[in-house]
Amino acid sequence: MKRSRILALLAFILTALMVAYPDVSFQASLEGLRLWLEIVLPSLLPFFILADLLLALGVVHFLGALLEPIMRPLFRVPGVGGFALAMGLAAGFPLGAKVTGDLVRAGMITTTEGERLVAFTNTANSLFLTSAVAVGMFGRPELGAALLIAHYLGAILVGVAMRLHQGPESTPVKSQGAYLQRALRALDQARRKDGRPLGKLFGDTARNSFASMLFIGACIMFFSVVVQVISATGLLSPVRAGVGWVLEFLGLDANLSSAVLHGFFETTRGTQLASTAAAPLASQLAAACLILGWSGLSVHGQVASLISGTGIRLTVYAYARLLHALFSALICALLLGPAKLIPAALAKVLPALGTGRYLDGSFGERLLVSARLATSLLLIVVIILSTVWLFRRIIYISLRSRD
Repeated sequence: MKRSRILALLAFILTALMVAYPDVSFQASLEGLRLWLEIVLPSLLPFFILADLLLALGVVHFLGALLEPIMRPLFRVPGVGGFALAMGLAAGFPLGAKVTGDLVRAGMITTTEGERLVAFTNTANSLFLTSAVAVGMFGRPELGAALLIAHYLGAILVGVAMRLHQGPESTPVKSQGAYLQRALRALDQARRKDGRPLGKLFGDTARNSFASMLFIGACIMFFSVVVQVISATGLLSPVRAGVGWVLEFLGLDANLSSAVLHGFFETTRGTQLASTAAAPLASQLAAACLILGWSGLSVHGQVASLISGTGIRLTVYAYARLLHALFSALICALLLGPAKLIPAALAKVLPALGTGRYLDGSFGERLLVSARLATSLLLIVVIILSTVWLFRRIIYISLRSRD
């Protein structure tokens, strides 16, 4: 009861502030809408559609059976968790949470396993880290490798740490024939269980995916308005001073307090402020990794909607985000100091890390880039399945000819 009263009071205060600062609210809302329309929508929509299609077609079940020997010993989650990890890394926030929620609702993993999985699969994607942050915000393409290593290695460490999270687990699948045979059998059973014609399947998938994208856009616009309106009142000044003291205690520059404070609410704005703060480059990048690891209340709100009805607790996810933020910032500091040769070598091996072409394109070009990545992922899966089917047919024909 007390919690609901507090929430009601906060909602009233925010409404009053928006009325008091209509110009700030309007401009902030436009900024959020522009961010969603120009970057988030074209980046995520193809991956959302692809994730639903692969789940309905049974490909997730196929991959789950193949990845069971890796995911369960390493992260204490079933093999299907590998699909959530792959989609989260490829598309970024909040697809990892969406896939995890779908897996829990489908009964493929338990709520506890879902809490472990969402803790490390909901990450920023590589395009955002290398193009938007390294090139667009910092203007330093060579920083992309350090950002990638710090963010993704931090996520893996969180996944390993979440092994300590206790609760009911699904029963491991007992070996019944070869892994490949079990994987194909799981694919066939999942497709028969779904049973929808391809046309209806695609229509349902596209409609549900776009509805999810609309909600994500609403979250981005809302938190953009909240941050800008509260900043306009000056209420964040004492909080900013406290954050600066904490940053100095941790060895970072106090001038990054504004970036960290904004990043607490929204990742993109916080990271952008970190890149322009009057602080050493190492501190700027460490603060950016801290913000990206936390991912902001805007993303947390999106996650809360996508995992609704699954029993996954948002508090567990929030603790994992704090852990990811600390891991990423620490790894980033190491990469810019004692281990600085690692990102430099990676940037030479992968020159694509230094390109910023994604930022310069129009809506259609960005959508095309995202669709191309999603299609490439789907093509890889199709090639693997076709190779397996062809291999089975060759063995079958060979055995029949011997008989």
